[in-house]
This record gives sequence, C-alpha cells and structure tokens, in this order.
Amino acid sequence: MDIINMDHNSRGGKKMFAEVKSSGPKLVPFAISLGLYFGLWLPVSSPSWFSALLKCLPALCLALFVLARGFSAGRNRPYSRKILVGLLLSFVGDIFLNWADQGFFDHGVLSFGLAHVCYMLALGIRPLVPWLALPLFLASGGTLALLWPCLPSTATAPLAVYTAVLSLMSWRAVARWWRPPHGGERGSPCAVLGAVLFIVSDVMLAQDRFCSPLPHGRLAVMATYYVAQMFIAISVLDQADPDSLWKRN
Repeated sequence: MDIINMDHNSRGGKKMFAEVKSSGPKLVPFAISLGLYFGLWLPVSSPSWFSALLKCLPALCLALFVLARGFSAGRNRPYSRKILVGLLLSFVGDIFLNWADQGFFDHGVLSFGLAHVCYMLALGIRPLVPWLALPLFLASGGTLALLWPCLPSTATAPLAVYTAVLSLMSWRAVARWWRPPHGGERGSPCAVLGAVLFIVSDVMLAQDRFCSPLPHGRLAVMATYYVAQMFIAISVLDQADPDSLWKRN
C-alpha cells in the first residue's frame, strides 16, 4: 500500500509540475506587476491611490489567474471560488495597509483575516489530524508572546485573533498535504508553502512595525507575502472539489 501511495504521489507531483509549466504564461501579468511594485518602490511615507494600486495589483493579477486557469476545469471550481474570494479580500487588505499609518491598519488585518478564513474553507476540515495543530499553535503563540511587549494595546486583540486564524489555515494546509482524506487527493504542497511563507511574512511585519526595524524589512515582508499568495493561487491547479471534505466522516 505504501508503494502504491508513493507511486501515486510521484505521479501527482509530475502532474502538478506539468500544470504549473503549462500555466506559466498566465502568471506573466503577476510577474509584471511585481516588477512595477519593486521597480518603482514608492515610499510608504507618502501613500496615494497610485501606490495603493501598485501594492494591490499583484493580488488582482493572481485573482485573474485563478479565474483564467482554476475555473477552466469543472472539478476545480469550488476550491478556486474560495481562493478567488480570499485573493480579492487580500486586494482590499493591501489597499487598507497602504494607509496603515493613517488609522487603517486594523481594517487591513480584518481583511486578511477574512482572506485566511476563505483559504481555510477551501482546504476543508478533513482529515482532522489534530496533533499537527499543536506545534503550529505553539509556534504561533510563542512568537506572539515574544512580540506582545512591543504591541500597542489597541493592536493586541486584533493581532491575537488574526494569529489564531492564520494558524488554523496553516494547519488545514499541512494536514491536507500530510494525510489526504479517505478516497480523496493529497493536498497541494503549494498551499503548504504559501501558508508557511504567510506566517514568515506576518512575523517580520509585526517585528518591523512594532518592535525594531529589520534590515530591508519592507523588502523582506513584501517579497515573502507576494510569493505566499502566488503559491496559494497556484494550488488551484491540482485540487479536486473540497466541498465534500466538510461532510466526510
């Protein structure tokens, strides 16, 4: 049985690579949007609608990628739909965070929290694999505890809730990849990579914003964030209908 599963996973990996390769041209607008954002590198001290457009354009391009590729196969529609909504909520979150210093930081946190809820719903609740949640929550809780003394009182509650939601989404991504549901497909490794990079990006953002500035902090935060979103978007290429995963067993 293990040999059969290994062979199945190997064939699944080759199929995923072929899907990504064939869909590469549809990611060109995303690559161009990244070039514009990092090439122009507008200062965050003077936010404008143009800088907001540059910041949220990559998420919009990934949403268009999901529309163009993820919806092309009927079996992917339910998963793709939730990922699409998550990307659109991230688009809104990027707009809010463009004016984070003008009082819209919490609005951005809420938008991204809702985006992670959509990603979590896409990933499903089966298989549960509860023991995988423990290290993720301990790591997230420990990191939050280290940052806690730096956080302003108004940000502690929103960031605590956001951390919990992000941890839940990461748990579902890892659990789906670690142990596929009975009779179902193994979760996408791209979703796992996206979840992990989201955690890395958000930890660096909190450290850089509230504690002490990181060397090239903005560059590190935005690069890991955009790559995380890219991997989550790419995960639509190899996922079957996840709606039934909430109903199995």
